[in-house]
Amino acid sequence: MKIAANNAELWLFPNFIKLGQSQALFHYLQSTVAWRQDQLTMYGKLIDIPRLQAWFGDAEASYSYSGLTLKPQPWLPALAKLKTTLSEQCQAVLAESGHASQLNFNSALANLYRDNQDGVAWHSDDEPELGANPVIASVSLGASREFNMKHKVSGEKLTIPLTSGSLLLMAGETQRYWQHAILRSKKGSAPRINLTFRQIFSLK
Repeated sequence: MKIAANNAELWLFPNFIKLGQSQALFHYLQSTVAWRQDQLTMYGKLIDIPRLQAWFGDAEASYSYSGLTLKPQPWLPALAKLKTTLSEQCQAVLAESGHASQLNFNSALANLYRDNQDGVAWHSDDEPELGANPVIASVSLGASREFNMKHKVSGEKLTIPLTSGSLLLMAGETQRYWQHAILRSKKGSAPRINLTFRQIFSLK
């Protein structure tokens, strides 16, 4: 299902992975991934990022954001299989919309939101190594969370529910014109894992 939004190309597939399979993949990743508690410097102090994360990818697919540089862990078999499926199916979706370039996801950022106190602040995925108009495939597992978006110029807002097994595909000028966030909440929540598959380009 394509989502209408100015200066954005967005598709949501709520049942990309069947519920039983998404639950099994969630538990597998929760117990298998070597989750990291990374830190950022703010106002001269080191603070914990409010989530756990891990970076997977091909050997050359290092990624930097907010002063962090992530070196890829080797692909877990389950993630490598999912990467192949996503690359093929997202390529087909984009081709229908007139995108001619070949899509090749070579990395994935895994985030573990332990409860509703974990989140990610407003940002755009617009780092140089992602290219001019990055294609990002976001797969959600576990508890449902709201994906909040706001337009950088008009202030237009979107709220997209991300349920277990859903796929959100972002392409075109989305990252240039929009920010997104997973906002923290006082309400309790079960854990959630988000996998964002990306294509990293060499800056050399």
